[in-house]
Amino acid sequence: MTAVPADLAAALTGLAARRPLLVASDYDGVLSPLVGDPSAAFPAPGTADALARVAAADGVTVALVSGRGVEDLRRVSGFTGPYRWVGSHGAEFDGPLTGELAGRRDALAAQLAPLVDAVPGARLEVKPASVAVHVRQVADLAAAADLLAAADAAADPSLTKKPGKAVLELVLLDVDKGSAVTRLRHELGAAGVVYLGDDLTDEDVFRALGPDDVGIKVGEGETAAGYRVADPGEVRDVLVLAGDLLS
Repeated sequence: MTAVPADLAAALTGLAARRPLLVASDYDGVLSPLVGDPSAAFPAPGTADALARVAAADGVTVALVSGRGVEDLRRVSGFTGPYRWVGSHGAEFDGPLTGELAGRRDALAAQLAPLVDAVPGARLEVKPASVAVHVRQVADLAAAADLLAAADAAADPSLTKKPGKAVLELVLLDVDKGSAVTRLRHELGAAGVVYLGDDLTDEDVFRALGPDDVGIKVGEGETAAGYRVADPGEVRDVLVLAGDLLS
């Protein structure tokens, strides 16, 4: 096992006695390695067991917070347990949305489809409350950048833009992961929060955390998080340590 950075281990140790405690995490790039095919984004080895152990601790709630729809997140992760599920960047809170936004979503997808189809390797993903343009598998970097710019320009001003790693997501509701985690914190009356994330959309959470909370950035890049680990393998190590401290 890779050693957890000393400053992060000390922060987790200090937080471990606080209850109720919320431990929340993004999925892709954090609990699962980033892959070209989102349907193949399976948890890193040992992660499911480590997460379940954290969730089993008294007074601890584990939440999965993702840009994916809740049903997709449940399916691809295979996680089962007493988890809270927050999908579509907070638009889905513990369950799928009703169908009232489907018409707007489908019209947006139809508008973007010709742009995406014209770029080899690009992919259009239709989610419950958003449409995402993926360019991770586009070999022509200039074409990928042009496609994201075209999708951005085509977006209705009422949409919320969520740029990420090789993706632009257009969300039908004005929500973000930060407001979702804050809502969950207040609902639980949490005395402390741990949050793990890797993408630009996770920065909304890091900025919403209090000075005694623990925000953990996964991978490179500027961040408002106070701590950093390299990859999903090190995330697993953090979860194993957290399980030891909380047991």
